[in-house]
Formats: sequence, C-alpha cells, structure tokens
Amino acid sequence: MTGVLAELAALDDPKIRAVNERHGDDHGVNLTKLRAVAKRLKTHQDLARDLWGTGDTVARLLALLICRPKAFDRDELDAMLRDARTPKVHDWLVNYVVKKSPHREDLRRAWFDDADPVVASAGWALTVDRVAKSPDGLDLAGLLDLIEAGMKDAPDRLQWAMNHCLAQIGIDHPAYRARAIDIGERLAVLKDYPTPPNCTSPFAPVWIGEMVRRQDA
Repeated sequence: MTGVLAELAALDDPKIRAVNERHGDDHGVNLTKLRAVAKRLKTHQDLARDLWGTGDTVARLLALLICRPKAFDRDELDAMLRDARTPKVHDWLVNYVVKKSPHREDLRRAWFDDADPVVASAGWALTVDRVAKSPDGLDLAGLLDLIEAGMKDAPDRLQWAMNHCLAQIGIDHPAYRARAIDIGERLAVLKDYPTPPNCTSPFAPVWIGEMVRRQDA
C-alpha cells in the first residue's frame, strides 16, 4: 500500500486542491488520473479496505473505485458513511458502492430519518434512485409532503438531495408533475443557483421542464 500512497501523493496539485477545498473536499488529485490508477490496479478488496482505513480523502476515493461493493456487510457500510467526512467521498460511497449493495434498501430506510442531516441525505439519495428505477412501494405523495414541509430549511446537503427527489418525481411521474413544479416554485430552493452555460439549472421547475422536454423530443 505504501507505493500506492506515494503515487497518490505525487499526483497532488495545489491548484486543484485550492478549488476542491472551496467545496469542502481536501484533496488535489485530478479525478481522471485517479481513475487511471484504479483501472491499473483493478478490483482489489483487501487494498481497498486498507486505503479506506488511512482516513485520507484521495486514498478513500481510490478505495471506492477498486472495491467490491457486495463484499461489505450492512454495518460496515453504515460505519463507512458516518465516517465519510468530505462531500466527494460521501457521494462516491453512496453512488458507486451502496447502490450496488444488497443492503441498499435496508440502509435507505435506516438513513432516511437519521438525526444527522448528512446521513439523512444519503437516505434521500437512495430514494431518488428508487423513484427513478423501482418506485413500486414508495409513497410518492408522502415524499412530496415531506419535501414541502422540510426542504426550505434543510441543511445544504440534505436540501440538495431532497430537491433532487422533488425533481425526479416530477420528471418520472406525470401524475405528480404539477404538484412537484408547484412545490418547487413556492419554495424557490436553488432558484438562483449559478449554472454554467449549456447546463441544466438544479431549480426543480426548470430541471423538470428541461428533462421532460428531452424525453418528448
């Protein structure tokens, strides 16, 4: 592992680190280069566990790229999420590992109402995935009730996940589209979020409208 850590240290770029730190991520490695390292190492579960154990952000990102998602048990994934300190590690853990785990639904339910808003945001992120791919059994109207009542004042990461859920419901479920757009308009969450040219605004009414337009095209 020592050689891998040295390789990661050599990839650190102060300019990239400065940009990432403004978003709460404490690493300076170009992610394309990191993926190249992961591609060379291939799947390596033991090394992934060792890299995660260092606590270093870029080592943990590499661990998430080379691990075997189904090899982690439920409690291990829960502990990993609660120890994922930075946004990028949290995001990759949920999207690259937990979503591929047989424990994802159990964890979704456990995290959804967690007192820690960062943990709860993971539950909402997994709910977004279900809204899009396997909505049977979900109470979509109930989710909209929760979003309407709590999204406006939710902490940033939880608010972002709830907003994504609002948009996903509006995009994928026409019966709830008008209500989703109405909630988005009234709450105005992320309405003024700076959006680069040729990118879709995360403001839910705009997001819904653009994605539906693409579907209909």
